[in-house]
Amino acid sequence: MHFASDNTSPVPPQILDALIAANHGYAMPYGGDAIMAEVRTAIRETFEAPEAEVYLVATGTAANALALSVICPPWATVFCHRNAHIEEDECGAPEFYTGGAKLTLVEGADAKLTPEALREAIAFAARGGVHNVQRGAVSITNATEHGTVYTAAEVSALSAVAADYDLQVHMDGARFANALVTTGATPAEITWKAGIDVLSFGGTKNGCMGVEAVVLFDPAHAWEFELRRKRGAHLFSKHRYLSAQMAAYLKDGLWLKLAARANDAAARLSQGLAALDRAELLHPTEANAVFAAFPREAHRRAQAAGAQYYLWPMDQSLEGPGDVPLAARLVCSWCTTDEEVDALLAIVRGD
Repeated sequence: MHFASDNTSPVPPQILDALIAANHGYAMPYGGDAIMAEVRTAIRETFEAPEAEVYLVATGTAANALALSVICPPWATVFCHRNAHIEEDECGAPEFYTGGAKLTLVEGADAKLTPEALREAIAFAARGGVHNVQRGAVSITNATEHGTVYTAAEVSALSAVAADYDLQVHMDGARFANALVTTGATPAEITWKAGIDVLSFGGTKNGCMGVEAVVLFDPAHAWEFELRRKRGAHLFSKHRYLSAQMAAYLKDGLWLKLAARANDAAARLSQGLAALDRAELLHPTEANAVFAAFPREAHRRAQAAGAQYYLWPMDQSLEGPGDVPLAARLVCSWCTTDEEVDALLAIVRGD
């Protein structure tokens, strides 16, 4: 029963087979491989963006930090949600790669920004002129850190606020496929058509061994991105192994099929927990993560049976009265089975 993270899942056979195929013979390094040309074309077609520039890196942190570095100068700030991944889980990497830009944290229910809160934060910034950090960029996480999803209309509304202040918008799409499956939008509708300038297009959390794409819908940033990627030590020499993963991920819609499986498993788990008398969903389940609270005694049973997931926040203790509810995050992956979900639910129920 593996619900700790979608990072813990294995790699689908289609992607492993692509890596094996790419391993034959020789290929030009640093993105000059023939497979990368296929990836670039596939992403441009997928996003209906023939002028977009596409670059691969191995981690989501690198994708986010490097993407932000080309749209936010060191003397400015990135407006993001208080629970954005770039704030909670990247150890200052955005600040480091931008050369010192700060993050301005904005509140909002279920880890989602609202246009009103974003506008208030942007309007308040740079009020002292040269004495303050300047308005830099906006970053949206989709799907969010609380498992919720922005629709294309919601992205458009946030981008419109950013445009009023001439700010570019980044989307952290580590779980972009999960969000897309939920909304039913096209990739173009929820990104550049909704005002997104640069996308971190995730692969690792949705089955890849380790690859993320940075999609620059504004190609004017391309050369600077290439230089920053190299200077930041994220230009792979044997790049074909990144390319092979992404090519297989995109082929025949595999990325959407994997995300749909994960989302379906999360929906099953969420519905099962919501039906329990002493359980409560803490956020809407809109992608592949479930946030729920249920009694400590049920957590103890689950942990003793080998279930893997995180108490959320992590500083809660399994020691104490059994009837006290503890909050948890449970994440489903492309290979989470109905049997795993049902087994966990049975343990939580005390069957």
